Amino acid sequence: MILFLLKYFHFKICGCRRELFKPRRQILGMAVARAEIGIIGGTGVYSEDMLEGVRRYEVCTPYGKPSSKIVLGKYKGIGVAFLLRHGESHSIPPHKVNYRANADALKRLGVSRVIGIAAVGSLNEAMKPGDIVVPDQFIDMTKARVSTFYDGPKTIHVSMADPFCDQMRKAASMEIRRLGIRHHANGTYVCVEGPRFSTRAESRLWRLMKADVVGMTLAPEVTLAREVEMCYLTIATVTDYDCWKQSAVTAAEVARTMKKSTENVKAILEKLVPSLPRERECACKSALLGAGL
Repeated sequence: MILFLLKYFHFKICGCRRELFKPRRQILGMAVARAEIGIIGGTGVYSEDMLEGVRRYEVCTPYGKPSSKIVLGKYKGIGVAFLLRHGESHSIPPHKVNYRANADALKRLGVSRVIGIAAVGSLNEAMKPGDIVVPDQFIDMTKARVSTFYDGPKTIHVSMADPFCDQMRKAASMEIRRLGIRHHANGTYVCVEGPRFSTRAESRLWRLMKADVVGMTLAPEVTLAREVEMCYLTIATVTDYDCWKQSAVTAAEVARTMKKSTENVKAILEKLVPSLPRERECACKSALLGAGL
């Protein structure tokens, strides 16, 4: 039986960026578990039975509190940190998520790889509701989100030419294929501000831009991960054809499809987490090299 321990700790607010993202093993004299992989998702994806030695931590960062308590545990000997992007009662809309606090907290806990779970609408006839998409590109159409850790005086320009970790994407596609789940190994995700869904004119515009799926949570999550040199992967579930093809999209429709697909996402995570190579052989780990002015 898993014992849940509720722990509270606070991270020291410091002005130095180098110290700001430095993982700490001891907080207020208490031993804090470390994680290698962070999973950002929804309530349906996390299973208490998946992790051993579970502990829950309430974290405070210089950017405020993350969306939820962070659940730490072990899966097949690998440290995993799970965070609910929209809060424990799904009370945080996509444009109000504290993306910087989420990324900062995971980095401090030692996370080097992040798996983001998402629900998306399809802009591509071939990407059907229920399919899994592993994007390789994105377009940021958000308007009012803080998208960087570097507001000055230090200026950093990270490369986002290839925004997703190629090593993680290849591993994910291989495991999804082995599971026999219908999926697409690449695609372009256009991220919109939300919380409203697209107009028909916008939906047609996204298609003209050659986007394949549309969602509300990828940006700036993926960019912030790159700024702290964490690898990032999105596993996106198609919940509907956006309004370019069908009648108006509804939240109820999205929720129904996502609920049906939850078992697929959980199966993917259970296979993917232990299959990731221990060594990172990607550009993500040195994203800040040469990025400063």
